[in-house]
Parts: sequence; structure tokens; C-alpha cells
Amino acid sequence: MTQITPLLLPAAAEDNVEFRPMPGASNPHLQTMLPRILRRRLQFTAQWQRLELPDGDFVDLAWSEDPQQAKDKPRLVVFHGLEGSLHSPYAHGLIHAAKQRGWLGVVMHFRGCSGEPNRLNRIYHSGETEDGSAFLHWLHNELGPAPTAAVGYSLGGNMLGCLLAKADDSLPLNAAVIVSAPLVLEACSLHMDKGFTRFYQHYLLNLLKANATRKLKAYPGSLPIDLAQLKRVRRIREFDDLITAKAHGFDDAIDYYRRSSAMPVLPQIRKPTLIIHAKDDPFMDHHVIPAAGHLPANIEYQLTEHGGHVGFVGGTLRRPEMWLEKRIPDWLAPYLEA
Repeated sequence: MTQITPLLLPAAAEDNVEFRPMPGASNPHLQTMLPRILRRRLQFTAQWQRLELPDGDFVDLAWSEDPQQAKDKPRLVVFHGLEGSLHSPYAHGLIHAAKQRGWLGVVMHFRGCSGEPNRLNRIYHSGETEDGSAFLHWLHNELGPAPTAAVGYSLGGNMLGCLLAKADDSLPLNAAVIVSAPLVLEACSLHMDKGFTRFYQHYLLNLLKANATRKLKAYPGSLPIDLAQLKRVRRIREFDDLITAKAHGFDDAIDYYRRSSAMPVLPQIRKPTLIIHAKDDPFMDHHVIPAAGHLPANIEYQLTEHGGHVGFVGGTLRRPEMWLEKRIPDWLAPYLEA
């Protein structure tokens, strides 16, 4: 556990440190699915912006408010998960929570994840840190200096871990939070073939294939396979073998997984970081839990008994509470509001 700040938190903040699942809803699959049932609509009007990249591609940004009118506010950047977006409950929920605290929030969509296919013959992946790093530097240069934190969920969490490990002191980031990240990609890929978890694989694979289909129709030949081959893909590992790996210079899916997993490089992180993971996360197993002594003192690791995959729903059925929307801002507040 990090000893950076011996905080005297308000009682409400102290209550938010430990996660207590909603009574009768501790099942990991229920925890995983509840946010999509309870949080379907955005609670704010997003401000959209397209950021053109030096290589001729683009990423789309979704802001909590006009960034030019809020450039002096503390900033919270969200990196979403596999095929996620602003419309993912965890993303717009946290951005809304940041807005309520008086912070400027923004979701950086990975290439092709905002609803429009990206232009180049590539997509995004778990270890692709260049866009995230470039965006953080752009944010600092465009709006000027201000306290800034980044939060990565699932695939975005693994990416953020890799980014933090590669970063030097010039990265304009004060703190970070990583949630439900598949820190050992190969083990997570194997786990997705087991039991009920295959349901999630089917769901995610359909999203991946739909996105790839849109891209191939908009830019024929932009991926290493054609539409007929894409239709025959039946597993995420197969998708990664035929598309993700080949589009980004890896030998195959295993090479991609081993070179893009954040677990081996976590000890290189120097920024204050909180990692949150649930023991019952149905997307992964014990391989993603760091061994004792693996993490440096600046990383705080919180392993909860329950919570599922990016779930963590507490409160009651009448008054559900999204624990992450309290826990994450409470933890980041000392770094953003100092």
C-alpha cells in the first residue's frame, strides 16, 4: 500500500474505501451486468471533438463540458475497455462524477471506437500506448498546465499500465487508476474459453466483428482479412491472431499477448497509482493478481472479494450505488485538488 499521503478523509470518503455489494447481488455475473441495466443514459450533454493525429488518422474526444471554458479545472481522462466508448456505463458514470466535483472530464476513444471507422490499416490494442501518451501531452499543451489524472478500465487499464511504465517524468499526469485490467493477456485469453465466460467472449467478439465489418466496408483492404474470413472467426484469440497481431507488427496472438501485458512492467511505474480488481472477475483468474512484493510503494493495490468485471454495484435495488464513482474520485482528490 502506498504511504504517499496520510489523509484525514471525511467520514463519507472513508465509507467508500471498502466495497460492499448490493444485498442479494454479489454474484459476479450479476455485478458485471447490473451497470448496463441501471446506467443506460448519459447524465450530461457531452461536447465532442475530433483530434487529428500526425499519421493522418484521428481519435474522438468526449468532454464533460467545453474544455476551453474549463481549462483551469482539474482534469480526469478516461481510457475505455474493449469496444467501449463514452456510452459505456463506467465511462459516462465516472465523467459525470468528475463533473459533479468540479473537474473537467474527457473520454479518449481508441481508434475506430467512437462510431466511425478510423482511416489507416490498423485499429487499437491492449499495448498501444502511443495515442494515449500523445493525447496527454496534447491536452497539457493545448489547455495549459493543470492537475491531471487518468483512469483505465479493462483493456484501457492494461494499456494505461503499459503507458505509465514507459513514461518518463515529462508525462503530464499526477496520478492514475487501473480497474479490472487483464494484466496477463495470454492467461485471460485462455480463461475466456472456459464455462460461462464463453458468453462474454461471444458478446465481445460480436462487437469486434461488427466494428471490423464497418471498417472493411468503409475502407476495403484496410485489415489483414476480408469480410468472408471475418465471418468465420469464432474466438477472440483467433481475431487477435488474424487481425490485431498482423495489423500491428506482432508474429501472432501469443506474441501480441506476451509483449503487451502490463503485469511484467508494473514495477517500472513511478506515478501514484491505484489498481482495483475483484477476485470474482469472470473475465480473468488469479494470474492477474500481482505477487506479494511485485509492486512498488507508489502503487496501491485493492483486491475486493466481489465486484465482477467493472461492476462494483452497491447500495440497494431502490437506491443503487456505483462504488467506483465514489472510490476513484475520493482517491484522486488529493492529487487533483492539492
